[in-house]
Amino acid sequence: MSIKGILIPIGGNEDKGIEENETYHLEFIDEGILSRVVKECGGKDSLIIIIPTASSIPEEVGENYLQAFGKLGCTNLHVMDIREREQSENPVNIELMKKADCIMFSGGNQSKITQKIGGTTLHTILLDRYKNEPLVIAGTSAGAMCMSHEMITGGSSTEAFVKGAVGMGEGMSFIPNLIIDSHFIRRGRFGRMAEAIAKFPKLLGIGLAEDTGLVIKKNGFEVIGSGMVIVFDGRKTKHNNHKILEDGTPMSLTNLKTHILANGDRFNIKKKIVKVSPLGFEVRDAETA
Repeated sequence: MSIKGILIPIGGNEDKGIEENETYHLEFIDEGILSRVVKECGGKDSLIIIIPTASSIPEEVGENYLQAFGKLGCTNLHVMDIREREQSENPVNIELMKKADCIMFSGGNQSKITQKIGGTTLHTILLDRYKNEPLVIAGTSAGAMCMSHEMITGGSSTEAFVKGAVGMGEGMSFIPNLIIDSHFIRRGRFGRMAEAIAKFPKLLGIGLAEDTGLVIKKNGFEVIGSGMVIVFDGRKTKHNNHKILEDGTPMSLTNLKTHILANGDRFNIKKKIVKVSPLGFEVRDAETA
C-alpha cells in the first residue's frame, strides 16, 4: 500500500525568522523549512498542532512555534501540551488529532514522545492518518529521531565506534526503513550512526545537520534547508563484527557507503538512487546501473 502522508524530519535549530548575525540560514519567508512545512500541509489556513512533549520547557517551546508559524501568516494553530500519558487518551486531544493537517513535534528527549504518546489512541490515529491521508508529520531534533521504528535513544559522540556506546529503542514507527539522527555535523555524530547501522545493516541511516530536513513522500525524499544530510547505506558491508563483539570493544566495519546531500538533492529510498541538484545527475548502485 502506498503511503499518502508526508514526513518532514528536521535536524534541529531550524530557522524561525531572521535574526541578527545569521550567516547561513535561508530566507525564512520564502525558502525556510517551516515555510515548506506550511506549503506541504495546504497553506496558511491549515490546522497545525504543535506537540512540545519532548521538551523540558514545553510552554516556552510551544510559544516559539506559535510565533514562528504566525510570522508565516498561520492563524489556525494549537499547542497540544502532553506531559502525561493519560493526556494522549483525552477526547479533546483525540478530536483535534483527527482534524489536524500538520503535526509538529519539538526537540528535546525523543524517549518522552514514545513514553507519553507511543501506543496510545493518539499514536494509532497518527499512524492511520499518515498511511491513508495526506497528513504532514514534521519534527525537529528529537521530533525527527522518533519517526523511525529503530530509534537512537542516546550515546556519547566521543565514545562512538565502540560497541554499546549507542542506545537504541522503539520509535513511533512512521517509517520503518530509516534510522534518523539530528544535530549531526555540529555534534559529531558520525560514529554513533555507524554503530546504529552496524547493528541494523538493512536500514538506511540519515544524519541531519541543523536547519536541514527532508520531505519524505512515498519511496523518496528531497533535502531542504541550509545544511547537509549524510546517508549511510550498510547493505553491502563486507566486514561487520558488531554481533560477535563484547560491549566496550572497538568495532570494524568495511564498505559502508555514504552520500553527502544538500538542498534540492533527492534520494529514492527503495531503489537507493541519488539525484543531485542542479545537474540532475543520477548516481546508481553498480548492480543496478
